[in-house]
Amino acid sequence: MSDTRDGRELAPPTEAHRLDEPRLAAYLAENIPGFSSNCTVQQFLGGQSNPTYLIEAESGSYVLRKKPPGKLLPSAHAVDREFAVISALADSAVPVPRTHLLCEDESVIGQMFYVMDYVPGRVVADPGLPGCNVVDRDGMYMSLVEVLGALHAVDYKAAGLQDFGRPSAYIARQVARWSKQYAASKLEDFPAMDRLIEWLPENNPDDERSAIVHGDYRPGNVIFDSTAPRVVSVLDWELSTIGHPFADLGYFLMPYRLRADAAINGFLGHDIAALGIPTERQLLETYAKSTGLQEVPNIDYYIAFSMFRLAAILAGVLKRGIEGSAADPRAIERGEAFKQVASSAWDIVSTIHD
Repeated sequence: MSDTRDGRELAPPTEAHRLDEPRLAAYLAENIPGFSSNCTVQQFLGGQSNPTYLIEAESGSYVLRKKPPGKLLPSAHAVDREFAVISALADSAVPVPRTHLLCEDESVIGQMFYVMDYVPGRVVADPGLPGCNVVDRDGMYMSLVEVLGALHAVDYKAAGLQDFGRPSAYIARQVARWSKQYAASKLEDFPAMDRLIEWLPENNPDDERSAIVHGDYRPGNVIFDSTAPRVVSVLDWELSTIGHPFADLGYFLMPYRLRADAAINGFLGHDIAALGIPTERQLLETYAKSTGLQEVPNIDYYIAFSMFRLAAILAGVLKRGIEGSAADPRAIERGEAFKQVASSAWDIVSTIHD
């Protein structure tokens, strides 16, 4: 039987993700001051690649994130990196949950895990923010971009994250990586992707700025206040690293360049003013102000790059769906959207050419 908490669906842990709850409770009671070992554990349902649980005790509500079971790639599901970046941001202007501990001892529940506070509020996955009123949508988007700017303004060296990633040549490395991933997933020729693979490395802006990047910054990965249009916590730091801040910004702005009638939610074709959603330019101006920039140069390139990266990911989803190895039964339908996303990216590139 499932339950919901602040719009987030919960259920008893599945067989594959069941925990040794008595052992876990004893460990937490020993390592978190004031923790009550009389607690309940439920699993958040949804698309998290790192299984996530709600722990409710007399001492409060907590969230546990762990690696999934089974054999994993060495760099995958790095919950220790999530713990490191969330902990490093604790005293910054970026709202994050308070962390309590990182457990690297796999004998406790079978995998490495960390525990942080549960943050109440609203989670809205759709970028159109359905169910919210017009005034709230404007405030929520402005808060989103202000928080993103605050993240990119953090001095990552002063925060102790100087070894968290390689700051140089981030975009070049990402383009090369996802070009290889797409080649491995390719089932048929699709000219837009082939053109992007050729064009992106040749036109990479000469810009080596670096910052903490989230890697998947969007409405569905934040918690909004229950009653006010502001972000109270940023979640899902699995893809975070040190990289180019405009990669995050370009990814965040993708809906403005994608069609509303496409498989991936976009704004083109919607009257966003009537919805209360700010324009792309308004968000760019707010971002620039929050990061101390006069303007955001070459944003079209970074949006096209972000679409290319997403298209390569979706092409991999499509291949796994056709091969029958995808966990999501809608994998083929979702994966086919890579063509729409790649075509939209090439449309942007063509405009830059012009």
